[in-house]
Amino acid sequence: MPSPDWTCPAAEGPVDATVELPGSKSLTNRFLVLAARAGGVSRLRAPLRSRDTLLMADAVRALGTAVEDVDDGDWLVTPGTARGGAHVDCGLAGTVMRFVPPLAALVDGDVSFDGDEHARTRPMGPALGALRVLGVDVADDGRGTLPFTVRGRGAVRGGDVTLDASASSQFVSALLLSGAHYDDGVTIRHEGPPVPSQPHIEMTVEALRDVGADVDDGEPDTWRVEPGPLNPLDVQVEPDLSNAAPFLAAALVTRGRVRVPGWPQYTTQAGDDIRDILDEMGADVVLARDGLTVSAVDGFTGVDLDLHDASELTPVVAALAALADGPTRIRGVAHIRGHETDRLAALARELGALGVDVDETEDGLHIVPRPLSPGRFATYGDHRMVMAGAVLGLAVPGLVLEDPGTVAKTLPTFVDLWTAMLGETAAQGRTA
Repeated sequence: MPSPDWTCPAAEGPVDATVELPGSKSLTNRFLVLAARAGGVSRLRAPLRSRDTLLMADAVRALGTAVEDVDDGDWLVTPGTARGGAHVDCGLAGTVMRFVPPLAALVDGDVSFDGDEHARTRPMGPALGALRVLGVDVADDGRGTLPFTVRGRGAVRGGDVTLDASASSQFVSALLLSGAHYDDGVTIRHEGPPVPSQPHIEMTVEALRDVGADVDDGEPDTWRVEPGPLNPLDVQVEPDLSNAAPFLAAALVTRGRVRVPGWPQYTTQAGDDIRDILDEMGADVVLARDGLTVSAVDGFTGVDLDLHDASELTPVVAALAALADGPTRIRGVAHIRGHETDRLAALARELGALGVDVDETEDGLHIVPRPLSPGRFATYGDHRMVMAGAVLGLAVPGLVLEDPGTVAKTLPTFVDLWTAMLGETAAQGRTA
């Protein structure tokens, strides 16, 4: 059920705040899949608890894994006896609907998958076809989408498979995460247009190596995981850098300063690209041992960006572009039409309704800033649209955001963090 509308708070002056963010969704869900069949108990320290990660925890529980909350906020993950006859609710989580079926194929019995209504439109055909090539029986009535059933036989032959992963890098990551448990491992070859979000595959490869997997990614568009046991994890989950984007954007919009503690010096998270993007737009960006600080005094400029590898940043960057000094072109993100919503169409529609001059291109957006008028900003069940709307609301008093609760997909505390960021600034102003 949609949540009540939210009148976004407008900035009364420059923001000056420190924002501590919870863990990465992408890392949390990869670690849960790896821990589900590791050779012992794993500990995930400070994992993200959001709709997507709770769905993943429930998914591996349905397959026989214990995921236990402990007092300090960690998760203890204990592999158990895999069992069939389970149902997996994918919600709208691409990681659940793509990462769990290769794991479920190792179960002796049927595992059914379904999710939200829009999840039934998200592409799954290449992933299901690849499983069939590897010896897995999948029943989907020829749809290539949810709902479907994986009919496990307790083992998977594995081997070589060629697929087109141009719609989602998750098709590759999904097979890699479970491939070490297949009799012959797995070798994946991509054929087709370039794979989007390559850093997410690099994240998967690094996570696999951390648990002792033998992974070869030395040949372009080819990945090989050798069969073998995986070690348990004891890992600190990094802050979610994509979720940091709207808070850092607030520094530019308000000509203020925002610091995010715990920003990693090295990371495979694609969201780390926000540092270079904000720098190019004119911000002062400083990465130090204690975190990342973004500040701005003057206005910020439009840019020409290829966001193919960091497409989840597109909504927030588009919101910034609507407020910039000069036009912006965003390229390389045609694949985000198949995300939680058609993000290009949604952004073009909502920005245009506020007065922005927006052209939707084949693979992106061309945005020319214009004076903005308050109105309603629809979010289409998409957490990134909520974040984009909040950024716009800083500069457009009276902007009403529909269904802000949908942000619970990856950051349930977003509204509280956002208002606290502005409240911290106001409190500093009162005591100055």
